Amino acid sequence: MKVGREALLDAAGAIFFEQGYAATRIDDIIERAGGSKRNIYVEFGSKEGLFTAIVSQHAERAVAALSLGDPSAGSLKDMLLAFGRQLLDISLSPALVGVYRIAATEYARFPELVRQFYELGPGLASRTLAEVLSAAQARGEIEPCDAGAAADLFVGMIRSNVHLQVILALRDAPGEAERAALVASAVEIFLNGLSVGTTR
Repeated sequence: MKVGREALLDAAGAIFFEQGYAATRIDDIIERAGGSKRNIYVEFGSKEGLFTAIVSQHAERAVAALSLGDPSAGSLKDMLLAFGRQLLDISLSPALVGVYRIAATEYARFPELVRQFYELGPGLASRTLAEVLSAAQARGEIEPCDAGAAADLFVGMIRSNVHLQVILALRDAPGEAERAALVASAVEIFLNGLSVGTTR
């Protein structure tokens, strides 16, 4: 029985994320999803092709979810809060956590795929936010700055050590209240700093 592409991707992704790339066997995927080796090879060409399709799929889904619309509309604080929450939710989703883990161990085997994932994930997040910050500068809402560098800093603040702890399985992903608090804190520090008497 032939199994559809999406069913194969879902089953294979779950196994890759559970076991890692090297330990995953095509037979494991067939056992979970059904179908046959021929089914997989016709659709994806190889185990490498299947893995590449999984990473690309999740990168594309992340891109689709990360959107702020018109960067010149709305207050900067509101846009940062919305952007920060989107980014945190995407980064901590089980699929993206799985991709991060595998990318960290398989970068030498798939350098172009890892580069593509970065460009469509963290790289896109920084570029998107840089547009928002440039628009805020043009409105006089913030002082002149290197928008790209500032965006990189904000993205790093949102992901923070919490993201790394989840990647390393040192803790569970934070719940709703903790996520909201993490984003609000990052936005406050990003806009106003920590110094006494700082105003914006």
